[in-house]
Amino acid sequence: MQSGTLAFSPCHPFLRSRNIPRGLTSLTHHSNNLPLPTRRLDLRARHEQHDHLPSKPAFDPLVSTFPAVSPVVCKNGRKDFTVKASSVPESVGGDSASAEKGGSGGIAQTLVLGSLFGLWYLFNIYFNIYNKQVLKVYHFPITVTTLQFSVGSVIVLFMWATGLYKKPKISGSQLLAILPLAVVHTMGNLFTNMSLGKVAVSFTHTIKAMEPFFSVLLSAMFLGEFPTVWVVASLLPIVGGVALASMTEASFNWAGFWSAMASNVTFQSRNVLSKKFMVKKEDSLDNINLFSIITIMSFFLLAPVTIFTEGIKFTPAYLQSAGLNVRELCTRSLLACICFHAYQQVSYMILARVSPVTHSVGNCVKRVVVIVTSVLFFRTPVSPINSLGTGVALAGVFLYSRVKRIKPKPEAKAA
Repeated sequence: MQSGTLAFSPCHPFLRSRNIPRGLTSLTHHSNNLPLPTRRLDLRARHEQHDHLPSKPAFDPLVSTFPAVSPVVCKNGRKDFTVKASSVPESVGGDSASAEKGGSGGIAQTLVLGSLFGLWYLFNIYFNIYNKQVLKVYHFPITVTTLQFSVGSVIVLFMWATGLYKKPKISGSQLLAILPLAVVHTMGNLFTNMSLGKVAVSFTHTIKAMEPFFSVLLSAMFLGEFPTVWVVASLLPIVGGVALASMTEASFNWAGFWSAMASNVTFQSRNVLSKKFMVKKEDSLDNINLFSIITIMSFFLLAPVTIFTEGIKFTPAYLQSAGLNVRELCTRSLLACICFHAYQQVSYMILARVSPVTHSVGNCVKRVVVIVTSVLFFRTPVSPINSLGTGVALAGVFLYSRVKRIKPKPEAKAA
């Protein structure tokens, strides 16, 4: 007879007695026609307005989850939009930097922002814990990833149906343009789950700290965007730290290592690909809806692959025959799926309120928090050298997020 409940434990919480078989003004001339006092006021107001305009941020893969959607005007006068990578790929509005400086909300706005950061971290921590617990005993990462996309799709459809978020109007040409992004998004999440199933959570996130390296490499190879000396210098501690951590990782195996590396390549390939696609704009398609559409597309892309490769292995009969606690496994799988979608949605909400640089720093801190909490929860053995390597890599990521703001000086034109 199947056991009723099991304690919340880092150990195999679903096993009973058997193991399962082998987842972003100039002054106009009209101010000169104003009387002198008015002209001074007008000049001062325009000067202040110019000072408060947000500068266009540089591309930063640390906040690149999905590309921005930017309206453009074609030669025939028709408005289109570009799906492209930018430093605010997840932002809902274009005034994120000014919103951060505004101070209009005062203490209330600060409390809301702090709460969102807390939820972002919390959802991410619980996703990694629950997801690892499931993958530890249920060795079907493709099925697990498909379940996460399916639950996310249900949440998206519920929000659209209830009016919690406006349902977008989208054409077939838009879907075709978004399809490559959905493909690499699907692969990136799949490879992440494959890595989490093989190695410790802390090690997977340490390897994923190499995302800036692959962003610079792929941008140079396919877009001709070459990094500055400062950017290259910031990549050295990242690579060195990951290498040091890998050599001293107790849970190291090549399958987990290369899966995490493949996740880096696919996620950063998405950012490079997204700069090349243009589709017709029929209605507003903000980035939350773009993420929602990609989530649904990812489910339909991965579901057939799951059936073909792993079959239907999430039925109660199969789980019971594998010696698993069906109730515990299903509960924690569902919680992991909800947290997976929730932390990405909260990330969009944060980027609507802060600048990309602030989000980059927050993302770096989030990775540190996830690594530390996973080590403590799962009691992962960590040597001093391994801790040093992880710390150096994360420090390099933080340095990278800062030096990306340094723009190269324009070359002086010859007389």
